[in-house]
Amino acid sequence: MKSPFGNLFTLFERFDSWVDRVRRGGFAIYGLIFTVGVVLFILGLFAYITFAGLPRLNMGFFTGYASRLPEQAGILPAFLGTLWVMGLVLLISFPVGVAAGIYLELYQKPGRWSRLLEVNITNLAGIPSVIYGLLGLQFFVREMALGESILAASLTLCLLILPLVIVSTRESLRMVPAGITEAAYALGATRWQAIWFHVLPLSFPGIVSGALLGVSRAIGEASPLLVLGAVAFVPFSPGSVFDFFTVLPVQIFFWATKPQAAFLVNASAAILVLLVLTLLLNLIAMRLRERWHKRIEA
Repeated sequence: MKSPFGNLFTLFERFDSWVDRVRRGGFAIYGLIFTVGVVLFILGLFAYITFAGLPRLNMGFFTGYASRLPEQAGILPAFLGTLWVMGLVLLISFPVGVAAGIYLELYQKPGRWSRLLEVNITNLAGIPSVIYGLLGLQFFVREMALGESILAASLTLCLLILPLVIVSTRESLRMVPAGITEAAYALGATRWQAIWFHVLPLSFPGIVSGALLGVSRAIGEASPLLVLGAVAFVPFSPGSVFDFFTVLPVQIFFWATKPQAAFLVNASAAILVLLVLTLLLNLIAMRLRERWHKRIEA
C-alpha cells in the first residue's frame, strides 16, 4: 500500500534541493562580487602608484644617492644592493636546492627519515619571513660575525626560498617520463649518468623557473632584512659582499614613513621599479615553464 506521506516527502526533497541550488548560486555570486572588488581595489592602487611615481622616474632618480632632500634622493644604492643580494641568493640557493631535491627524489629511500624531511621542508615553507630574519641575525650576523652585510642578508634569504627550490626541483624531476631513465639503464648507464645526461636536461627549465619564482618572492621581502639591520641611508654603492647595504623594499619602507609628500612620491616610483623587476622574473619563469612542458610532451 502506498504511504500517504510519500508525496509529502517528495515535495520536501524537491524543496530542499531547490534551496541548496539557490544557496550555491548565492555563494557563487558573493564570491564573484568579492573577487571583482579585490581586483578593482588592486587596479586602483596600482593606478594611484603609477600616476604618483611615474613622473619621478628619470635618470637622476636611478643614478642618485641617499639624500635628506627628496628631490635629490635616488635609488642607486638600493638598486645595486638588490642586484647584489638577489644574485648571491640565486648563486647559493640554486645548487644547494637542486642537489637536495635530487637526493630526496632519486636517492633517498622511502621511510620514516624521508617522511620527516618532507614534513620539515613543507613546514619551513610556511614559516613567517621575520623568523628567518631572527635566525639570520643570531647565526650569520652574530655567531659567524658577518655583520650587517650583503652576504648575511643573502644567506638569510637563501634559507627563506630553499624549501621552494627543493619542492620545485622534485616536482620537475617527477614530470620526466620513467621510460627515459629505464632506457638509459638498459644501455648500461649508471644512475648518476642517467640523471646528469637525461633527467636533468629535461627538467632543468622547470627547476630554473621554480628558482626564479623563489627569487621573485625574496626580492620583495623587507622584514627579515630590517631585523638583520639593513640601513636605508646608504650614501655609497656596495663594492663587496661584506659592505653595508640597502635594498628597494627597505628604501621604500624608509621613504613611506617620512612625513613629506615628496618622499611618498619617491616611494611610489621605487615601488614601480620593484614591480617591474618582479614582473620580469615571473615572465622569465613562465616562459621557461612553457618551454619545459613542450619539451616534456615532445
